Amino acid sequence: MTWIAPEIDRTRQLVVGDERAMLDSFLEHQRGTLLLKCQGLNGIQLAIRSAEPSSMSLLGLIRHMTEVERGWFRQTAGGERVPYAYCADDNLDGDFDDVLALAAEHDLDRYREEIALCAKVVADLPLEQTFTHPRSGKELSLRWIYLHMIEEYARHNGHADLLRERIDGVTGL
Repeated sequence: MTWIAPEIDRTRQLVVGDERAMLDSFLEHQRGTLLLKCQGLNGIQLAIRSAEPSSMSLLGLIRHMTEVERGWFRQTAGGERVPYAYCADDNLDGDFDDVLALAAEHDLDRYREEIALCAKVVADLPLEQTFTHPRSGKELSLRWIYLHMIEEYARHNGHADLLRERIDGVTGL
């Protein structure tokens, strides 16, 4: 039996609430949107690339967002010294370039696990907590990280829309 990405019950976004609840809600909705774009597809479909020379695929986006979640929440905000899951200094685009259809289930599980770990790391941190940007050295806040993550997902969910339509013609998920 071929593995198929499971159905997603995407949570509704809050329209009223305190700032942290609203940010968590918007971020969770964006995460759910990416998973929704993958639901019902098998590993081969998830690994289909957009168009040459791009290596972008839905599975690549899942892997990329695993890295982004880990980088901003665990490494930067949490100060954890954990390596990236797919990329390295000698393989900067491993999240997109090294996609294997047979590893799709594992990659989706890893993505979900990463989200849970990230949520734990920042659960008790105030939005005003500051950190040093890993490359620029500038000070930034947890609030900025949340907003950046929402923006990052929104951009990549646009890519996911086009990828899904290319795979099976489905739109509007």
